[in-house]
Amino acid sequence: MIIVRTPLRISLAGGGSDFRGFYERTEGCVLSASIDKCVYTCIKRRFDDKIRVGYSITEFADDIDELKHELFREAMRMTGVRKGVEMATMADIPTRGSGLGSSSTVTVGSLHALYSYRSELVSADRLAREACEIEINVLGKPIGKQDQYIAAFGGLKFISFLADETVTVEPVNVTPETRRVLSENLLLFYTGVTRKAEDVLVEQKSKIGDTYEHIQAIRDQTYALRDYLERGEVNAVGRTLYEAWERKKRLASGITSPEIDALYERALNAGAIGGKITGAGGGGFMLLYCRAADQPGVRRALADLQELPFDIDDCGSRVVYNGQR
Repeated sequence: MIIVRTPLRISLAGGGSDFRGFYERTEGCVLSASIDKCVYTCIKRRFDDKIRVGYSITEFADDIDELKHELFREAMRMTGVRKGVEMATMADIPTRGSGLGSSSTVTVGSLHALYSYRSELVSADRLAREACEIEINVLGKPIGKQDQYIAAFGGLKFISFLADETVTVEPVNVTPETRRVLSENLLLFYTGVTRKAEDVLVEQKSKIGDTYEHIQAIRDQTYALRDYLERGEVNAVGRTLYEAWERKKRLASGITSPEIDALYERALNAGAIGGKITGAGGGGFMLLYCRAADQPGVRRALADLQELPFDIDDCGSRVVYNGQR
């Protein structure tokens, strides 16, 4: 048995500039952080040559081409493991439509588990690159690249995307005190609204030409926010989230809704400085930046929503148990 722990993420700045339609024209960059909420991927050898995969349902197959779970299927194809295994995922949160990068976390974790099953040590960069290859090029998902890279590398990172498909991952150099305050001042609430991210992202991707200036402005905030954080000016995160959310809502029609707008307004009126719906938008989790003194009021204002306590996590995808050794 092998168990791989792969983190989910929050994105603080730059979302949308990790789409190929943007960074092929000019550099894209994001500031993202992995969190201590994860997807666990388990794999073990079977006594026969069949395949069993478990997630919200359980599948049995004689060949990988029969698998309906496309991320498992293509990760197995990529790594050359084609039979005789059992795989399963378990998550700390409801992953469907969460906006915390769960699909890419599953892809990275599946690759990591399968390579570990083959006794191969692979780098975080390779895990991220191959996860992008599977999701974007093989499966044609209308997504960017930040989720795969932050899931593989972990931590608080500044990630750049270049036209030649080069991706660079750099740590944001903050003090322990800055990081502590940042974690304490970020809140996640589950809106209870579910949506299919792909529907929002297809429209967003198709409109990159029309919304280019908004994405560029969102991208530019990333450089500024890195500087603010490295100087210890943590409250800049709240202002950045507020300004970016106002622009993000213009990228596609399904990013917000009257229900989401009402929840957000309640949070701002109660003391939150800024926030957004995580991921593609439309539902899932709401990320808020709120100073400690104002948090009780925000929690009262959103008492009908379930809060997800979390911390920023330093670790990317890693093997936490290997019973094959």
